[in-house]
This record gives sequence, C-alpha cells and structure tokens, in this order.
Amino acid sequence: MQRIVIAITGASGSIYAQLLLNRLVQLREQWDALSVVMTKNAGEVWKTELDNESYLEFQQQGIRFYDKTDFTAPFASGSGQYTTMIIIPCSMGTLGRIAGGQSDDLITRAADVILKERRKLICVARETPYNLMHIRNMETITLAGGIICPATPSFYSRPSTVAELAQTVVDRVLDLAGLENKTYRWGTP
Repeated sequence: MQRIVIAITGASGSIYAQLLLNRLVQLREQWDALSVVMTKNAGEVWKTELDNESYLEFQQQGIRFYDKTDFTAPFASGSGQYTTMIIIPCSMGTLGRIAGGQSDDLITRAADVILKERRKLICVARETPYNLMHIRNMETITLAGGIICPATPSFYSRPSTVAELAQTVVDRVLDLAGLENKTYRWGTP
C-alpha cells in the first residue's frame, strides 16, 4: 500500500490537481494514507481557474490537508514512511527551491525527505517556455532521483474536452507513481 503526499503550488493547472485527487479517491484501495499540502496561491489559482473551492470537498474523502508551515505533518520526516510525493502543478519557484536544497516550508521539506529516503518524487512542471535555470533545476532534481513530468498532454486517445485532455497527464502521473489505473493505452483497441 502506498502512502502519498500531494503538493499543489500556485502554478497554473489546478485542473491537474483536481483530476488527480478525483482519481485517487477512486483508487482508494491502493493507498493507506493520502495527504495534501496546498499553498495559499494554489488556492487562489484553483478558485480562478475552476471557479470554485472544490478542494475543500476532498477533506470529506479521508484526505488530510496540511498547512505549508506545519512541520509536524508525518511526511516531514522519513519515519513517516511516505512512499510517493507528487507536486502538481509544480511551479518553477518550488522546483528551484527543491533543486537548491531549501527546506523552508512543508512542500520543500517533504520533497527533501522523499529524495533523501530514495523514494518517488514526481514534479509536474507547469511552465512554458523553460529558461536555462528551469532546465538546470530539472536536471538537478533528476540527478537526485526525482522525476520531472511536464504537464504535456497527449492526443492519442482523441480527447474531446479540456478535462479529457488534462486527464492524459494525470494518467501518466499515476503510471509513474506505480498505481494501477485503467486508461487508454497505445496500441490497444
């Protein structure tokens, strides 16, 4: 069973976080702990992009939310045994702080813990275009064992809505996290 922490930063792309949380609720039998830490900016972006505060509804689904200053969260320590961290969407500022080894809030501390424990860190980068600092920060995180998964949708499944298009990214993230997920697979009818 997986112990998963989701971090939601203030980058554009709240739909990715919403779809991921929805799918994780559906995949409840595959995890025994699911925690979320969300920045204040992420909450504002969510309200702007999705025209709601539906992230609050996930608290009734057994998902625990933590403030980004709460270092008593179980995933702030390797002894918490969290197996996977997904930062979705991952701002370039957050990516840069992780690459620089800064642990000044719960998101960067949790990422540091996941990397030092050699567990799975997936950063769903949401920026375009990338500058050289972004690319070097991505390289640093990759060399430290993290996975950079740009929020780049695929079109093989012929998505017809924005949600279906965004779901192609979320499905890829679930695959990277090692979760069983029924979705479109290339080469299958």
